Amino acid sequence: MPFCRERAPKGIGRARLDRRERAIYPERVVAPVSPESLLAEAARHRAAGRIEEAIVAYERALAMRPEAPNSWYNLARLQRQAGRFEAALESYSEALRRGAEGPEEIHLNRAVIYADDLLAGDEAECELRAALALRPDYVPALLNLGNLREDKGEGEAAAAAYRRALELEPDNATALARLTNVSGDDPPLERVRARIAASARADERAELGFALGQALDRLGAYDEAFAAYSAANRASGEASGARYDRAGHEAFVDRVMRAFPSPEPRRGEAGPIFILGMFRSGSTLVEQMLARHSRVTAGGEIDLIPALAARLHPYPERAAIAEAEALASLRGFYLDAVAARRPETDFVTDKRPDNFLHVGLIKRLFPAARIVHTTRDPVDNILSLFFLHLDPSMAYALGLEDAAHWYRQYRRLMAHWKALYPDDIYDLPYDRLVAQPRDTLAGLLAFLGLDWEEACLAYEGADNLVRTASAAQVRRPLYRGSSGRWRHYERHLGPLLAALS
Repeated sequence: MPFCRERAPKGIGRARLDRRERAIYPERVVAPVSPESLLAEAARHRAAGRIEEAIVAYERALAMRPEAPNSWYNLARLQRQAGRFEAALESYSEALRRGAEGPEEIHLNRAVIYADDLLAGDEAECELRAALALRPDYVPALLNLGNLREDKGEGEAAAAAYRRALELEPDNATALARLTNVSGDDPPLERVRARIAASARADERAELGFALGQALDRLGAYDEAFAAYSAANRASGEASGARYDRAGHEAFVDRVMRAFPSPEPRRGEAGPIFILGMFRSGSTLVEQMLARHSRVTAGGEIDLIPALAARLHPYPERAAIAEAEALASLRGFYLDAVAARRPETDFVTDKRPDNFLHVGLIKRLFPAARIVHTTRDPVDNILSLFFLHLDPSMAYALGLEDAAHWYRQYRRLMAHWKALYPDDIYDLPYDRLVAQPRDTLAGLLAFLGLDWEEACLAYEGADNLVRTASAAQVRRPLYRGSSGRWRHYERHLGPLLAALS
């Protein structure tokens, strides 16, 4: 019987959502069904990516043989993939109750669901503590505990978890990189440099290189920092094999603009508040300020819109011609999934920056949707991307000129959306927000139809979980240090400036 283990994630987990559970294929069984045959069927479906069918097969097998802990474990993994987070938590609990091997790993997986999918930091910490109570030397739980502490704004506690992980595994590149990120020159940067030079693994050199660049930037050693970031991006590209296809992306933007040539009639309820734009353009700050409003709850980087787009193949053409019944089904799925994550709130924010690619779909699902478009100085924005260890799907950020091409396509597409929906898209410049927060935020709240609340200016005191690369920044009072930051690196940016001009 296959028994799959999921690794402890190193970054922000994203739920991959699919259809609700239902009978999706006719029964054609002529012989008696056994748990073994159903488990074999589940394995075939899982291998082929048929998540719903695999879930149904596992559930039928477990109805016959509920004492099988490994099957509960595998069912939980699939349920998380399908976005059924509460069901996955319960299935993991069943695996624990029935004596599954590696219970510390199951507690870790439950913690990941609480932290990444449900933004429930306290529950995630309880699970991690349970894992460490069973196995105090379990490094994946220590790394996730440190990451959770960072997301809560508890730098010293995060550093303590990473130090303990390094005591147990002195060569652990992730622990060393994260400790460097939160503690500056502890451990000494010579140790980081030596580890980079000694590692044969590109992924380790990338992770450590970004941490080294960040530490050197804090020290004001900008030339050395730029060299470290450049080497880290090269290593990241080597590790992932990711390449940015300029012509392919440009053709996709052309297709999107052709598929949605005219506005959707404005009707119905607005739905969630969509916050979008370039990554690192201030969207997390805007969301955290809005989340201090009594009627708004932060949803974080919800991946539902991209998941729905993936269903509408070929996209975007099928999204543009989908009929009312299909749109109603997708809209209901979206709202149900958001409600499961964030129940009982007036407004939820959907802060997925690259949803700017899908404004046409958003407006088909929610014709009255209000969209907040965060903007930032393009050179600061692109440099901020270049300085981060990002997912391979963002391969455009590995090179400054590729990032400039992506930026130009983003501006071209946003100009198209704003021409279609001039009254429903609100531009919010990051630099103006940090310089004039009260006036800028007042204009945003008025656009959203919300009354002014002074608490929105006290966002840095919030104790909610922030699962983005901006987690540390949004814990601090507003500062202007990120505006014009690119001038520290100006001598290295000739090709970028030329590409943007």
